[in-house]
Amino acid sequence: MYLEIITPEKKLFSGDVESIKLPGVEGSFGVLDNHAPIIASLKKGTVKVTDTKKQVENFEINGGVVEVLKNKVIVLAE
Repeated sequence: MYLEIITPEKKLFSGDVESIKLPGVEGSFGVLDNHAPIIASLKKGTVKVTDTKKQVENFEINGGVVEVLKNKVIVLAE
């Protein structure tokens, strides 16, 4: 699936990933390939990204929104 993490200042990440763990307002949750469509609010925390080569990257955010649709994930982060 394709992921973009965007802040008001710049694009933090874009590329194909295997999995994403997000700090949802109602609790952390993960997203894998072919996930059902969802829009959710995010709280301050860490976005954990595992790319297709099994490399893990962590991004600290202060909140935001995530949209998952047709194997594309967009994180609009603060």
